[in-house]
Amino acid sequence: MHSEPVASRSADPRDSRESRNESRNGSSPNLDAVSLAIIEQLQEDGRRPYAAIGKAVGLSEAAVRQRVQKLLDQGVMQIVAVTDPLTVGFRRQAMVGIHVEGDVESVADALTAMSECEYVVMTAGSFDLMVEIVCEDDDHLLEVINRRIRAIPGVRSTESFVYLKLKKQTYMWGTR
Repeated sequence: MHSEPVASRSADPRDSRESRNESRNGSSPNLDAVSLAIIEQLQEDGRRPYAAIGKAVGLSEAAVRQRVQKLLDQGVMQIVAVTDPLTVGFRRQAMVGIHVEGDVESVADALTAMSECEYVVMTAGSFDLMVEIVCEDDDHLLEVINRRIRAIPGVRSTESFVYLKLKKQTYMWGTR
């Protein structure tokens, strides 16, 4: 357990997340060292009690509860149960690369609305979009790609990368 996340951070304000956020386009919330430490605590264990987090970061339980709610409201983080799709009835996963003609954002918005699309990202590479799809079986995957994704206006082509085995899935990248 990372018991002193605040103490490990630099006191130099140029090294803080807040300073880096100010240098961006201003769309990201400014996060201080304590908020970042709270996020790290929850990345280690999303069920960690607020009192234990407060002890680790030097805040009261109530203050941690308030900060966590603010982080959730701002969309900085989510607290969810991450499952292995195979164990809950989803037998097929795939990453789909998509080439788009025209407005990439409108296609991304349409994909975001599909419940099977768990991850939608605009890219600057061989594909305009990469989409992770979780389906019940191959027939379901075929239906999603062939009848729904390819039917979106602007989708020029797709390339599917079917998952054979999941070796690592983690959300523990910490904070900066």
